[in-house]
Amino acid sequence: MSLVGCRKHDFPVYARNYREFAYVTNSGSNTVTALDIVNLRQDRVIAVGRRPVGIAANPARNEVYAVNADSGSVSVIDTTRNELAATIAVDRLPYSIDVARDGRTAYVANSGSNNVSIIDLDTRHVTATIGVGEAPGVARVAPDGSAIVVSNERSGSVSVVDPKLERVRAFFTGCPAATAVTMLPDSTKALVACSGGHQVMVIGLARAAGAGVSAKPDRLLALLDVGGTPTSIVLKPDGGEAFATNFGGNSISEIATGTNEVGGTYQVGMRPSQGIVSQDNALLWVTDFGSGTVSLYGIDDGRLLENVSVGEGPDAVALSTAGHLLMVVDSRSNDLAMVRTKTRALFTLLPLGEKPSGIAVKAFLSH
Repeated sequence: MSLVGCRKHDFPVYARNYREFAYVTNSGSNTVTALDIVNLRQDRVIAVGRRPVGIAANPARNEVYAVNADSGSVSVIDTTRNELAATIAVDRLPYSIDVARDGRTAYVANSGSNNVSIIDLDTRHVTATIGVGEAPGVARVAPDGSAIVVSNERSGSVSVVDPKLERVRAFFTGCPAATAVTMLPDSTKALVACSGGHQVMVIGLARAAGAGVSAKPDRLLALLDVGGTPTSIVLKPDGGEAFATNFGGNSISEIATGTNEVGGTYQVGMRPSQGIVSQDNALLWVTDFGSGTVSLYGIDDGRLLENVSVGEGPDAVALSTAGHLLMVVDSRSNDLAMVRTKTRALFTLLPLGEKPSGIAVKAFLSH
């Protein structure tokens, strides 16, 4: 059953018990702001640990997890009440969190202790701690749960962890200041941004032997030249193409994921930071940290369509579930810009806490 439809002004018609919230970590005020996407207002501000940075929504249960870097913990937020439900201790300077598709396990990269914490979300306890490289920033789990890919910023390396054996099974060097990790939907490849240079590392992930298919180990497939200082890798929902946002090059680079080739590099706004692709695979939105805009790039047209002014220091970005709103975290003006994707215009600004950073969206039906 469809949860949303369309009415005039291109806003959804929601079911009576439909709820949708955006959660933003405010690293300067030790809070998470919960924003009501249905009614377009701030719902409440939730106190968490010290310097919350990364945040992720559970795909299978009504919870969101905020990573508190200076507290060495993860705050569990119950999205049905928008209240703090639990606090889970991890290790030093945790930076990011990712959640398995079944919603039962989370993975936290602890940049201050060079390891990854595996959390059982049923019991809310750490079940294993796995040593990786120096200053891991991102630990991303493959969609099929077969691997955890970890970017180690200080050592310029990538660790591939076997989640069942709970150990590192492969290690790749040569990715200076490794940061963002993106996985293909079929879990066959990982792309890692080497932000200390101008490359993206492409790793083929191990596969077991199957009918007519031989087994493959984890392997380095390519080091692709993109623009300067790639900070994120944005994947189309169909997995056919990815885009590196080149913070130092004021550009994006288009990557064909099937052939591991760069199709071209295109200018956008100043200091592009993060991005997101529309569900129809047609449009790429990129936050321009240095120019206070969001660039709209037409993937089918292969050109920049326009720049939309938002707040100061636009960084993290998300789309509403219906795709009618683009939500941009303005890290310098401490607000959330909501852009109507149909009209490509700023709709409203909602206040956040100090130094907002990450954003996660959770939609559900209440009982």
